[in-house]
Amino acid sequence: MRLKVCPLLFVIALVAAAAAKNPKLAPDLPSIGNTVDVIVQFNAPPTKADHTNVAKHGGKGVADLPLVNGMRVSLPVSQVSLLAANQSVKFISPDRTVNGHLTNTAPAINAPYAWSLGLDGTGIGVAVIDSGIVTRQYSSVKNTDFTKFQTGSSRVVYAQSWINDGQGDMDGFGHGTHVAGIIGGNGRNSTGPADFQTLKGIAPNVQLINLRVLDSNGMGSDSAVVAAIQTAIQLKKKYNIRVINLSLGRPVFETYTLDPLCNAVEAAYRAGIVVVVAAGNDGRDNSAGTNGYGTITSPGNDPYVITVGAMKAMGTPARADDLIATYSSKGPTAIDHIAKPDLVAPGNQVSSFLANPKATLPLTYPQNALPTSFYMTGGTSAASPYFTLSGTSMAAPAVSGAVALLLQAQPNLSPDQVKARLMKTAYKTFPLYSSYTDPVTGITYTDQYDVFTVGAGYLDIQAALTSTDLSSGVATSPTVQYDPTTQDVYFVKNSFAVWGGSSDWSSSAVWGTNAFLGSQFAVWGGSNPWASFAVWGGSAPWGSNSDGGFFAVWGGSSIVTDSTPSSETLVNGDK
Repeated sequence: MRLKVCPLLFVIALVAAAAAKNPKLAPDLPSIGNTVDVIVQFNAPPTKADHTNVAKHGGKGVADLPLVNGMRVSLPVSQVSLLAANQSVKFISPDRTVNGHLTNTAPAINAPYAWSLGLDGTGIGVAVIDSGIVTRQYSSVKNTDFTKFQTGSSRVVYAQSWINDGQGDMDGFGHGTHVAGIIGGNGRNSTGPADFQTLKGIAPNVQLINLRVLDSNGMGSDSAVVAAIQTAIQLKKKYNIRVINLSLGRPVFETYTLDPLCNAVEAAYRAGIVVVVAAGNDGRDNSAGTNGYGTITSPGNDPYVITVGAMKAMGTPARADDLIATYSSKGPTAIDHIAKPDLVAPGNQVSSFLANPKATLPLTYPQNALPTSFYMTGGTSAASPYFTLSGTSMAAPAVSGAVALLLQAQPNLSPDQVKARLMKTAYKTFPLYSSYTDPVTGITYTDQYDVFTVGAGYLDIQAALTSTDLSSGVATSPTVQYDPTTQDVYFVKNSFAVWGGSSDWSSSAVWGTNAFLGSQFAVWGGSNPWASFAVWGGSAPWGSNSDGGFFAVWGGSSIVTDSTPSSETLVNGDK
């Protein structure tokens, strides 16, 4: 029997085989389809003969790219390898989609992978409970980064304020807009023919719900936060609010079961909303002899929320060199001894949208304004609509944006399943220790990478999206308990929690095997290489050279006493 070969399929097969072996062809060139948009680079600036040759191969829509001695052109797939055979052609590659990012935050958590799948947060509502979001135009911008490219309409679909200062729902502080930009700025003000990078957030097409609870000094009250959370719950169905971001906090004064902020976030959790909270910025606080342990703020101390600590991106998009920010608050939580944070994400010197140069933060710290040269060819040192801030306030919205992407892809996930998935798939490769010397004070801070510092690991949205794990049970952060006979600290087993069941969701699977002692649940102690004495050389079960730090953590009292909730923001962070 004689087989009949389809001519088109035969050509496609030849093209694929040629691309696999031809050093002039990029390996990701498509092997099927009618035409492909490519960039053809030549060994020298393309001549008239080169243009003629491209046209002979069916090339259309030619646009010269003199910077790379090339041209962008649409070619029939069958002609790609034939054109590459020309002696003057250096290399042919797809005209790949370039995903802008928020400096180094997005690549560190693998957000570009989600963007390559077409995920951008479309259809998901994120409530930003903060100091407001700038939506009106200022002299510095024609449109905010929350304005849709196509229609010019705002993605801030609802706004309400609990601050009576005459500014309505506008951001007089400059914090809430920055947070919203990390979650869902679309980089409109850094997208143009002269811009070489687009400063966009993690989920650049989410709907934003602006609930203003902090004034122009970044101060607010429990009652305002509770009222805002209630409003978010009431608006959940109308705007599909699946995420609440709380980049604010205050010290812990009572058990989370009585704390009004914790009760409020738990109500949101029960309503099906993922609540993401900043851990706090007190990781350097040794006033109680705890070396920053026991400083998680409320409502980050609640076991049902996702509490986020801050990493330093170290000026690179790769995460392998990233380190914990020394100011990132550490667990366990005061009074209840909950293991926190749950995750860490980039939070140090993060660039995001500003728009209003007359807000408190940009007026007070003009040196934090990014120059236009940061993202624009031919830019100057003049201030742009972008600004840098540091803190766990900047890490939390990175997680909120990632949650929006995950829920867009898999809308049926519950808050428990989202939290458990993010924790289990988090990147868990860290050094044992890292140190940072403050250039102003000369003080050196040393961090050890234990569960009370980095939680279950570094947010990885690509790993979360590719995972098929579906947890059952509640994803409450575990309680830890100190055993004075062994001087070890243990996870308290909870049969109702996700990690109290199957081996697929064991404590080791979620937090990583290196986080534990010989026992499955022991996370701290004298025999642990990450024990307190290994770093600080003290003889106390906790702390430096006395029992003071131990009793501060385990004695039930709050380490800090300022009772006013405020935004958790650092201006400069770790250099």
